[in-house]
Amino acid sequence: MHVPDGFINAPTSAATGVIAATALAVSLRGARRELDERTAPLAGLVAAFIFAVQMLNFPVAAGTSGHLLGGALAAILVGPFTGILCVSVVLLMQGILFADGGLTALGVNITDMAIVTTVVAYAVFRGLVKVLPRTRRSVTVASFLAALLSVPAAAVVFTLLYAVGGTTDVSLGKVATAMIGVHVLIGIGEAVITALTVGAVIAVRPDLVYGARGLQQRLKLRVGGELVDAPAPAEEPVPAPATSHRRLWVTGLVTSLVLAGFVSFYASANPDGLEKVAADQGIDKKEERHASADSPLADYGVKDIGDARLSGGLAGVIGVGVTVVAGSAVFWAVRRRRTGDAVQAG
Repeated sequence: MHVPDGFINAPTSAATGVIAATALAVSLRGARRELDERTAPLAGLVAAFIFAVQMLNFPVAAGTSGHLLGGALAAILVGPFTGILCVSVVLLMQGILFADGGLTALGVNITDMAIVTTVVAYAVFRGLVKVLPRTRRSVTVASFLAALLSVPAAAVVFTLLYAVGGTTDVSLGKVATAMIGVHVLIGIGEAVITALTVGAVIAVRPDLVYGARGLQQRLKLRVGGELVDAPAPAEEPVPAPATSHRRLWVTGLVTSLVLAGFVSFYASANPDGLEKVAADQGIDKKEERHASADSPLADYGVKDIGDARLSGGLAGVIGVGVTVVAGSAVFWAVRRRRTGDAVQAG
């Protein structure tokens, strides 16, 4: 759903830029509360993983493909504020280095793909975990449903933005029907990927999943014929060894590199949902050439390397590396700021 330059007019793009900048400023402050010794190392990895999985387009209908947006996954793993930052880092790297998503449309893309998906997904997720049994399985189920709904929500917001600032005269009813219809299907893929990933991390390190905090089932005791919560244990749980953190981080990074560097070659080459709708409905008539079209990594290939498999794989590996470094730097700085604030408060 990366919106190119030219789809949305300048005033609307500028307005979404202000919205995106405000949301990022709020998220930077909110992330200070979310990032701790457990989630800070994971956040940069989550951004790199989202970048890698976004390269894996999967077929959803005749001649159409989709890929992960990642807002739900990031919000549940590392928190909603940090999640917005994770997806925004990915979008920034894609726009600047890979000519994927317009630079003048960056505010549109951050608003739609980072803010809307994350906010909607986390709101749905929190609502579900409050009514479902307090178990790890419930977290996975809630992750599936939250991700499923976040994608068509983003499609609705794009349609609204196009209604306000679209640059071509097309039927909004047809655009809405096509966008929502195809992105409901893409949402199923998003939900499967999100649930599998969240479930895998919960199985190994449930303490690292932000959305699973406080969901442990308290032991019940029967007192006077009634069930009551047992007292909390007096001793603090023993923290996981540092090697466990490193093992998960290395495993996640290697997985991201393999997905981007090797598996991505076998991804669907069909246009994604927005590209297909834009071509069918004539939205792309005024699409502009990307400012980074001459980038050495444009279109996820390394310039002057003729072998398509090698070119795409190397571009994917570079993308994962740049994203994990950029993301880790941002989250390390936010974490350091939190530590500094805590010292001053003390």
